[in-house]
Amino acid sequence: MTYRNYYYLSLLLFILTILMGCSNSKHLSCKNLPNEDVLKNETYAIRNVNIITMTTDNKVIKNATLVIKENKIFSINGTIPEDAKIIDAKNKWLIPGLVDMHVHNLADINFASDYPTKGATLFSDTQDFMLLYIANGVTTVLELSARVEHFGQRNEIIKQKVIGPRIALAFLIDGGDGSGNIANTPEDGRQSVRIAKAQGYEFIKVYSGLNIETYKAIVDEALKNHMKVVGHIPNAFKGRLEQAFVPNFDMIAHAEELSKQSKDLRNEDAQRFAKLAKENGTWLTPTLTTMQRIAEQTHSLDGIRNLPSLKYVHPLMQSKWLYSNHYNNETDPKRIARIDSMVDFHFRLVKAFKDAEVPIVAGTDSGVSGVVWGWALHDELELLVKAGLTNQEALASATRLPALWLGIEDKTGTIEVGKYADLILLDANPLDDISNTRMISGVFVNGQWIDKKVLDKMLLTLEKKNSCNLGKDQYNWKKRKAY
Repeated sequence: MTYRNYYYLSLLLFILTILMGCSNSKHLSCKNLPNEDVLKNETYAIRNVNIITMTTDNKVIKNATLVIKENKIFSINGTIPEDAKIIDAKNKWLIPGLVDMHVHNLADINFASDYPTKGATLFSDTQDFMLLYIANGVTTVLELSARVEHFGQRNEIIKQKVIGPRIALAFLIDGGDGSGNIANTPEDGRQSVRIAKAQGYEFIKVYSGLNIETYKAIVDEALKNHMKVVGHIPNAFKGRLEQAFVPNFDMIAHAEELSKQSKDLRNEDAQRFAKLAKENGTWLTPTLTTMQRIAEQTHSLDGIRNLPSLKYVHPLMQSKWLYSNHYNNETDPKRIARIDSMVDFHFRLVKAFKDAEVPIVAGTDSGVSGVVWGWALHDELELLVKAGLTNQEALASATRLPALWLGIEDKTGTIEVGKYADLILLDANPLDDISNTRMISGVFVNGQWIDKKVLDKMLLTLEKKNSCNLGKDQYNWKKRKAY
């Protein structure tokens, strides 16, 4: 056989192999569905539904028919296709899927000593974890300390091996002598941003240990690379907060970043902080639920023990939260008093930011002790309303506004024709009571319909799985480095 003929035969075999692989991949993706009751790639017609569009005009469409074809909203009050599966939604309410703008997702990680080829020592089932979001209608999240493992999780979702939210990824840069992505000079800071951009991260998160010069270099380099910056206000800005508000510092990750800049937690400080943010175009993610949970834990761990959602949390994290809880172990009266005062100040801070017309988006810092992925976002919405937002404004903070900040407002965040079918069907109107966001009848995740019965079934399976693993040595936080 001539070299040329051998070459063409080899090429043909290669192409056939790829085609067979593509054919089989479709079969495998169907075979390996997370739950056989989850329907996908169907056409749906939701009839008699009240649609809270979350568009800027606050439009509500009563008794409407919405059609979903493949994974997008195909029509509103149009003709129903003959092959559509009908969902009768009389007296129900449809809202966009919720967005959590501050999460820390559990992913495979190595806790023990490292060596080449070792890999992770803790393995997290991606579907088990993502179920916490989906069961609560959270269809988009911003991961604020992303690692390569989070790219893997996102790819599992995109390939439809896992049902989960859309995931945006932020690269965290800190200063000092710690581990991770450390930058202590402007040159190192700029190079860190360039590396993050090259590796596919979409946002930059700045952290507390950065010095002033490096912080400013990072924010500037991120601007040059078209990457928004979110994060902490470095401790180096203590007493000179105004210097932290530079162009492209786009969002403050916690209300706490501002309260630590105030000695007396006065209303005048809250108003001053809001003015600085407004003038710089900097948004706020208050994470009210995080500080409230921390405050509870400084007093007692009963709040965590009694969480109805704790049984769905990975056993290793349950162990950490209950038996290695530094908020509780390292407490003292002075610290308790300060944290309790911060909780109150954060409510006043949110009100000041609202009055100054600074955009506020909902984020939870899920992963912090007692802050349960998915469930915490509903807690946050209720706290935002308690702080002074209307029900409509609270919903916007977890739908339209996050989509705008993330740059995906043409894809999600509102209910409009052509956008992805990330939707929540509710049994009651959240515009009447924000807690009604918990009254979930079913969820559309990228066009896949999962009703409440299926979600409950999946949660029950996860609860039993976690229960079997509780107490085992490999899920004991204090012994995690032994595995």
